[in-house]
Formats: sequence, C-alpha cells, structure tokens
Amino acid sequence: MDITPLTKSVIVIIGLSCLGLLSACQKTAAPSTAQYQTVSTRSFITAPSYQQTQQFSGVVRSSNTTAIGFELSGKINQLNVDIGDKVKMGQLLAKLDTQLLHTEKNELKANLTQNQAELDLANSTLKRSLSLKQKNYISEQKIDELKGQVNRLMAARTQLKAAYAANQLKIEKSNIIAPFNGIISQRHHYIGEVTSTGTPIYTLVQSNSPQAYIGVPSDIAKSLTINKQANIRIANHNYLAKIKGISAELNPITRTVELRFTLPQDSQVINGEIAYFTHIKDVEMLGYWVPISALTDGIRGLWNIYVLTPRADKSFNVERRDIDILYSNQDQAYIQGPISDSQLYIDQGSHKLVAGQKVNIIKKLVKNND
Repeated sequence: MDITPLTKSVIVIIGLSCLGLLSACQKTAAPSTAQYQTVSTRSFITAPSYQQTQQFSGVVRSSNTTAIGFELSGKINQLNVDIGDKVKMGQLLAKLDTQLLHTEKNELKANLTQNQAELDLANSTLKRSLSLKQKNYISEQKIDELKGQVNRLMAARTQLKAAYAANQLKIEKSNIIAPFNGIISQRHHYIGEVTSTGTPIYTLVQSNSPQAYIGVPSDIAKSLTINKQANIRIANHNYLAKIKGISAELNPITRTVELRFTLPQDSQVINGEIAYFTHIKDVEMLGYWVPISALTDGIRGLWNIYVLTPRADKSFNVERRDIDILYSNQDQAYIQGPISDSQLYIDQGSHKLVAGQKVNIIKKLVKNND
C-alpha cells in the first residue's frame, strides 16, 4: 500500500509526541535526597555499684531420715506398714519369727526351776550339817563341800538369769518399733524373707521437721550468720527459712560449704526435692546498666556496643566500642568501657548496623532504669 504525504505527516507528529512524553517521564524519575536508617537509642547513666544475684541449689531432707531394720537375723513374720503410711513413735512396724526364742525361753525357765530346787535342797542340807557340826557329828571337810555346792548352784542361777534376760531381750529386738513420728518412704523386704543383722527393712522420714542443705562458696558462707533469715524456693513456692548450721569444712568435690536451713513446720515439701537459695551482694564498682539487646559480638571474644556521634545535618555516625561485661541477668548487663555518661547508644537492632554508618534516631532519649 502506498503511503500518502498526509499519512507521513501524522506518523511524524505521533513520534515527536512519544519522545516528549518519554523525556518528561525521565525527568520525573530523577533521584531524591538519600534517607538514613532510623534506630532506637538510650543514654548511658553512671551507676556507683550493682547488686550481684547468685543462686545455689541443694536438697530437702528431713532432720531424721532413717533406714531401720532388725538387730538380729531371722525370718520376717510380720510387716505392719507399707510405703506412704504415717506412723507414731512406739508403734510396732515389723516382727521376726520368734518360735525358737520362745522355745529357748521355756527351756531356761525349766532350768531356773531345777536350779532353785537344787539350791533349796543344798541350803537345807548345809543348815542341818551346821547343827550336827556343833555336836561334832560331821567333819569340817563335809561342811566345806556343802558350802561349795551352794555357791556353785547360786552362780549357776545367776548365769541362768542372765541367759533368760538375754533371751527376753532377743525377743524384744525381734520387733521394729518406730523411733519417732514419721512416714514410711520405702519398704525393702517382704514377709517370709530371711534378713541379716542390720539390713534395712524400712526407710522412715520424720514428720514436720523439713530442712534444706545447700552448698555455697566459702566467701559467702563467711558473710552469713546463724539464725539469719533467708528465702528458699522449692517447687515454685517461696519459704522463709533460717540458717541453723554452717559447716566447718569445705566439700572436696564441690568446693562449697554446706548450709543447713530449717523450713517452717507446715512446709509442703517432699524429701529429696531441689531447694534454691538466692544470695544478693552489693559490689562497689562504677559502670553502666544497658539492655542485653544493645550488645553485639565483637572480634577475639570481645563484646561491643554502638554509640552515636552527632553530625551537622542532625544525623548521627555509628561508632563501635569494646566493653567489659561485669555482671548480667536475664534482661540487663552491667558494663565498663570507653564510654561516658549521657552518651547516646543504640539499644536494639545492632546486628543490622556497621561502624561508620549514618543513622537517624526515632524517639526521644530514654534513660535506663537501674
């Protein structure tokens, strides 16, 4: 198809219009003034000291936790209590088979009766012989023999009485009697078993006498005194306890000194639970409290914090400072370093920044709460 002069004119006009629009768009897309990243800041406030909180753990134990058993060997005949049972002092807990002991007891009774009969006869014979001796109807030798017989029978009677008392004591020792009020925490044997001397049958925990045993460093132990009150935490419950004992030696394994705390009588604790003792110490040393979020890892194991220096255009330069952490808790750290009071620092988001970067602040100065 042929292009007429009119068509060519229209094409030229349209092309010029497109060039004009393109030029206008390029002018509109020209770059604007650069915007700096905004950061959250606080200022350093000098503190004269900090409180060092240390927590130490130990175990709850009753003042008496006793493994009790028979003082004799034998076959278990009775077990009157079991795990969890409450017992009272003097209550019969268990008993051995005592048939042999009772048989021996009856034999000793018979021997004592026989001995008494022989002794009565010997005394009567001696009495008559002494009467005859006055009339010279019997020799001195015979009198001596009768006296010796009486003495032997009396010695035998003393021996039989001692054997009878020992037999009675064995019968009594064949019983386990509760030495104090408490709760049975363990049972180690069953009816019919043969047990040896001293073998534990039950473990008895004394009631209403809970104590906590907690080891602390020697310097802390030296700063504490007997009857000083302390808060002890056990299973999310806090109890007001008293220090009743401070060990006189250092544990060779843990290198700590054991403290003995008495808990309230109504404490709802279980033997063996973990107990925590919190000790607060004032440390006199100048420094600054900062939030943990303000710290960032440095090189060679150091810690860094970013401080701000003002610029003429009201923005700030980011500068890195190496600092020492003297103490920290879950939320804050107490630090020292080449920093000064009232100086601005970045309190969060430091991992997104680098030294030398230019930034703006987004909020007013917020002071630390020590």
